[in-house]
Amino acid sequence: MKLKLFQNKIVPSCSYCLYSKTLHDTILCERCGIVAPDHHCRKFRYDPLKRTPEKKQSIPKWNPEDFSLDN
Repeated sequence: MKLKLFQNKIVPSCSYCLYSKTLHDTILCERCGIVAPDHHCRKFRYDPLKRTPEKKQSIPKWNPEDFSLDN
């Protein structure tokens, strides 16, 4: 069974391409040179180690009044 780290459909982006390196706000691509992070080309190869997961949402704090049945 193949483990999938993200969704089945991955939107191509140079920010997590095998041929790219990050330079501050821009991406240095071995194939296209300096490009924007959302750029992609035909040579895109997905590298899962360059992808950063979304942050987990924090659990809200509850008051005892939230669970009381008295009005």
